[in-house]
Amino acid sequence: MLEFRRMKRLPPYVFAEVNDLKMAARRAGEDIVDLGMGNPDLATPPHIVDKLLEAAGKATNHRYSASKGITKLRHAIVDWYRRRYNVELDPDTETVATIGAKEGLSHLVLATVSPGDVVFVPNPTYPIHAYSVVIAGGDLRSIPLTPDTDFFENLKTAFRQTWPSPKMIIVSFPHNPTTICVDREFFVKLVDFAHNHEVAVVHDFAYADLCFDGYQAPSFLEVPGAKEIGVEFFSMSKSYSMPGWRLGFAVGNPELIAALTRIKSYLDYGVFQPIQIAGIIALNGPDDCVREIVDVYCQRRDTLVTGLNRAGWPTESPRGTMFVWSKIPDQFVDLGSVEFSKKLITHAKVAVSPGRGFGEYGDEYVRFALVENQDRINQAIRGIRRFFQS
Repeated sequence: MLEFRRMKRLPPYVFAEVNDLKMAARRAGEDIVDLGMGNPDLATPPHIVDKLLEAAGKATNHRYSASKGITKLRHAIVDWYRRRYNVELDPDTETVATIGAKEGLSHLVLATVSPGDVVFVPNPTYPIHAYSVVIAGGDLRSIPLTPDTDFFENLKTAFRQTWPSPKMIIVSFPHNPTTICVDREFFVKLVDFAHNHEVAVVHDFAYADLCFDGYQAPSFLEVPGAKEIGVEFFSMSKSYSMPGWRLGFAVGNPELIAALTRIKSYLDYGVFQPIQIAGIIALNGPDDCVREIVDVYCQRRDTLVTGLNRAGWPTESPRGTMFVWSKIPDQFVDLGSVEFSKKLITHAKVAVSPGRGFGEYGDEYVRFALVENQDRINQAIRGIRRFFQS
């Protein structure tokens, strides 16, 4: 039998058990409200779709494109950062378009992390942040990101106990799955830490716009010195509701951007050019559509959090992301998140993501994705209430 060592390093897919149970229930005719996968359901704004259709009608856009992104897109990225965060970037050396943030981040790690290199990643975290390191052959070290501990104290402790010293830290705020949000001072401390310890920082900024209650997420690159040691990824999937389009970008440190650009030149020919052109329209266009998208998620958040609390499931209201991260009720916490998620499907007809899938420190939690309308969320609440009462 063939042996694939890289594949053997990847653990079993924790979400698979819950997904299989959900699909079996649906095949049996049961109506399952799916709040599991964070797959945005809102339509892409019409002016972006219209531009795609126009560009797709031109034969010149049907050829291979530039893997680093067409020039006008990279200039639009630079302008976007200048307007929003007062950050200056070079479109040629400090920006690169990616096939979504997930592809870009995983290929950056593959290009820069060698077997044995240590990388720090919060736990729990979005799976590709951890498993990109595993796939690259790096030495993954988890830093607890929990309500009862201080992330920087955990970071310092891990650094003292680690040899060789870490090469990279991967973070993401607003954070998936925990919904933790940080202020600018957090990034000031992180940049200072990175400079003092000569470690690179990768910040996944996928939920930059999905902020509520007056909170505004800071960019890592706003901090002086950040560009000297790190890069930031942004995805068009959430802010502009373009998940299936697969368009994102990385900006920041020229050496890291050059590494990602070079490996991409071997691996792909870039995003379909009409999608890049539509992306230009999105980045240069009015922000009304983004605010409308954020308002929808905010309304769904309020409906879900209010309903869970009324059903007897204490849940905090997040200030960011498109998720709600909720600790399993005391009477069920000993089950662990996978078994509890199965019970929600069987007895409440609701699918969620078990926190264990994001790391062992998430096993007392489940994640709700705000990807159903308010009527369906209310249906989910009724199912959960019935389950608790029974």
